[in-house]
Amino acid sequence: MREITYEPRNVREILVELKDSSELAVDLAYSAVRYDDRSLADEVLELESRVNYLQYHARIALMLAAKRAEEAERLVGLFQVAASAVRITEAAADIARIVRSGDGVPDAFERAFPDADERLVRATVAADSDLAGARLRDLELDRETGVVLIAIRPDGEWSFAPEGDDRLSAGDVIVGRGPREGIETVYRRATGESFPTPQPSTAAAESEAIARAADTVVELKDMAELAAGLAYGAARFDSDALAREVLTLEEASDAHETRLETWVIEADDDVGSPEQLRGLLHLAAASEVICDAAVDIAEVVLREVELPPVFGAALADSEEAIAAVSVGAGSDLDGTTVAALEFEEGTGVVVLAIRADDGWTFDPDADRPCSAGETLLVRGPPLGIDHLSEVAGDGDEGL
Repeated sequence: MREITYEPRNVREILVELKDSSELAVDLAYSAVRYDDRSLADEVLELESRVNYLQYHARIALMLAAKRAEEAERLVGLFQVAASAVRITEAAADIARIVRSGDGVPDAFERAFPDADERLVRATVAADSDLAGARLRDLELDRETGVVLIAIRPDGEWSFAPEGDDRLSAGDVIVGRGPREGIETVYRRATGESFPTPQPSTAAAESEAIARAADTVVELKDMAELAAGLAYGAARFDSDALAREVLTLEEASDAHETRLETWVIEADDDVGSPEQLRGLLHLAAASEVICDAAVDIAEVVLREVELPPVFGAALADSEEAIAAVSVGAGSDLDGTTVAALEFEEGTGVVVLAIRADDGWTFDPDADRPCSAGETLLVRGPPLGIDHLSEVAGDGDEGL
């Protein structure tokens, strides 16, 4: 076990890194399983080690800050949020271990994802790469390839949401999100090698039960990612509405996990190995843990536990936020497709889900139109969300 020596750290910086690390770990873990990518899985385990180090320092810093009972009471919420961020990261690490163990999941899991879904790329910048020594602004990777770099690891510690003036160096590990064609280009430019191509499936058939199970696991993934983001948003803006949505998602996640267990038990013996079926169950269980940890954050809001100003300031430093935006009748968003909204200049947001009269739609199709009266759950930079709220013409009910 890694020995940890206490060093004075800024609580605000620790909270920001815990949040950003947990969200990145979830993204990397699900991508690692989906594409059977051990390099992504390894990064998740590194993040797990990092957040355990951060949690140790956060605990000591918070203990030192509480000199009286009333001060300790005000810090309870911060303890709970920090612990939840660690639980989310540890659950992501459990997902990554499915890849490291070699168990994997049935091929139906990959086929259950939408074809247009973006994916992540992880690459190490080679010494002879044209990326080495270049500023991100000059590279214009997002404009030329559609890939946005979401994290850089230069010297063992992650830098989240890198800015245009940041400069890449040989040996840096980069993580980007974008379309497959774009990530192939970025990977080749960074490493000088072709992007690894997964082996085609050799499965001849799959049972209806295992296909349903794979669909359910994808839905559990969507719920877990959304619940974590909403929980941080609820705490950041002290929003009971977002916190209640987290509890609703957790209840739905419980029901999905129960159905999944039944379907895996009913799956034919000749469809997927026992190890792969066990991988599905592990994946579902870890997703449920993420939802449970998100509920712990949401309950801080619903119990009206006062969070010190440093917490709001810390999450404000984070480059991405979660919000619920209501589409106003006759607004510019009324009738706009998800794809058009996400690519609109000035927003930089991703639509995680849409709530209509018939309930939630997770990971909506790119060609789905937004309609008046619907609520869009979006993730993106605060300025982009503010711009989107103005375009929506009906305010932002997530704040």
